[in-house]
Amino acid sequence: MAYVTQDNSRKAMPDDDRDDEAEQRPEREEKPSLPYRPAGAKEPARTGFFHVYKSGQGYWTRMGSAAGALLIILLFCYFYWDQIRPRFDFLAAREHEKLSIGIVIGLFVGLSLLTWWLLNKATNADFLIATDSEMKKVNWTTKEELIGSTKVVIVFMFVTAIFLFICDLIFHYIFFFMGVLKAPPPFWPGH
Repeated sequence: MAYVTQDNSRKAMPDDDRDDEAEQRPEREEKPSLPYRPAGAKEPARTGFFHVYKSGQGYWTRMGSAAGALLIILLFCYFYWDQIRPRFDFLAAREHEKLSIGIVIGLFVGLSLLTWWLLNKATNADFLIATDSEMKKVNWTTKEELIGSTKVVIVFMFVTAIFLFICDLIFHYIFFFMGVLKAPPPFWPGH
């Protein structure tokens, strides 16, 4: 950077005192040059089966979806082992147990790869990313508001249950006296 003036009599040139500064600063290491890309050109998309589409976005919705899918896959593998395998004599035989284990492992791996593909498909991943961003906008209730609302719901549930029980008793007495019901109502004397 050029100095404005060194003294009042002459103006500094941009190269004045550059030699002194160059001796004090360490030399920079040259970085490898990147290939030329015209302005506006997009970076080539990384592809491959195990590439995560838009990684870092929608993390919790993706993890929740993956955990749910993993639970379903494990339950399906258990269902196969416990329910379907015994129905086939060939697979249920003790000497073919390794084949059954191989089938369960194959089911697990195949369904896991299908889940990976579905969760990284562009349309599905964009939906999960949008869901995650919408969930961040939600104004979650505080603990006090949640406890207060829960109390209101529980009290209202008991009030409604008591009201319906009394209505049921009244109708039971009315229909018993009309002769529609032959069984006496609850709390009937002598019953």
